[in-house]
Amino acid sequence: MREIHPQDLEDIAVGAAILGTGGGGDPYIGKLLARGAIEVNGPVKMISLEELPDDAKVVTCGAMGAPTILIEKVPSGEEMLLALRHYEDVTGETVTALMPFEAGGLNSCLPIVLAAQTGLPLVDADGMGRAFPQLEMETFNVYGVKAAPVAVADERGNLAMVETESAAKAEFLARSLCIRLGGQVSIVNYPMDGATAKRVSVPATMSLAQDMGRVLREAKTEKKETLVALIEFLKTTHYGHAELLGSGKVSDIERKVENGWSVGVVTISPFDGSASYKIRIQNENLMLEREGQILAVVPDLICLLDIDTCEAIPTERLRYGQRIDILGIRVPEIMRTPEALAVFGPKAFGIEVDYSVLGGR
Repeated sequence: MREIHPQDLEDIAVGAAILGTGGGGDPYIGKLLARGAIEVNGPVKMISLEELPDDAKVVTCGAMGAPTILIEKVPSGEEMLLALRHYEDVTGETVTALMPFEAGGLNSCLPIVLAAQTGLPLVDADGMGRAFPQLEMETFNVYGVKAAPVAVADERGNLAMVETESAAKAEFLARSLCIRLGGQVSIVNYPMDGATAKRVSVPATMSLAQDMGRVLREAKTEKKETLVALIEFLKTTHYGHAELLGSGKVSDIERKVENGWSVGVVTISPFDGSASYKIRIQNENLMLEREGQILAVVPDLICLLDIDTCEAIPTERLRYGQRIDILGIRVPEIMRTPEALAVFGPKAFGIEVDYSVLGGR
């Protein structure tokens, strides 16, 4: 078990932003909300999957919507608690443990807020191992857990509950509510017991985010090459492989909000004037190509890092002229099975290419 204190939040936010692959919401806002919740309610207990009782009543939680909207529509910090209480009121169940539904940005920080507010333990795992734009794109769904009931709440106290059999239908209905409620809401979903959580979750993603932030902080303090330190650390984790895929300057951004997502294409021009990199985005960075060659594609992570600080740049904060390193990270094996690729591989996003694992194995 770890305890999360205010001083831990900077490392978590830095690492979570990288795992967010451009999406998952801006961790800065989540970090501020988490710090306030911990200062009021005390530290959060974070337990591993192994420490989770088999009979625990687990729900997952996070924010849904286009990350760009958070710049103007800032969460109040109470939405997720409202969603949890609404879930318990409607279902009659008492939740005993919380888990992020994705490991990225805001959605690694908001569950900390809820854990502090409720005193419930936070499970060190999630269902994406990164961030994805759609609710059904979870290892939970891949391996048989129902997404619904989905409790929805916004910053004005509006509440709704989605009940359906299909995770894809739950996404469709919850996304419709999200759009009508201003493009950003908090949700509680994917209820399961502890034994199931151990079978279907991507393990140790919260602690991974914290450790990634720590590695970067220590490398800066020791005046080491930050990106090299991060890549070498990731090779020792259950992700197993990371590499620098390219560098350059942001030379063009095509981006719009469509169906509740930020979608578009980012162009990065190398400093030597050679062929540009194109990155397709749908909240998250989905595919990296150059001169028709696919260099990386979902579910593997494509992370855009500031070339000077090695910190992730979320989709909504990309600007012309930024100097970028493009980091690729291979996902854990649980996310590379045929069943998983059918749900969140390239073709699930309409990208008609076969998945080729980063690093070749």
